[in-house]
Amino acid sequence: MVPRGERAVLALVLANVVLQVIDGVATFAGLRAGFAEGNPLLGWAFAQLGTGPALCLFKLEAIAALGVVWRLRTSPLAIPALAFSAALYTAFSALPWAVALVSL
Repeated sequence: MVPRGERAVLALVLANVVLQVIDGVATFAGLRAGFAEGNPLLGWAFAQLGTGPALCLFKLEAIAALGVVWRLRTSPLAIPALAFSAALYTAFSALPWAVALVSL
């Protein structure tokens, strides 16, 4: 049986992975619709690698970082860090892209 704390960490890791995928798809759709990327580092990567490859690279890196947090799941900071990350991605990525794309 999986311990309760570990289930919470797993749920938060999976929620963060889903948010990464949503952010990647929304970013790609938003850029194709004519919106600009707000992250200057990602904007630079788009110019160097192309939109699709840069998005894949950045999203895979973020998901790999979530894998590291999963490995550290017994840390008392794992749940707060994952919850904070999910809240930030929801507030500063998923919601703004949803509003921008709905306005089309």
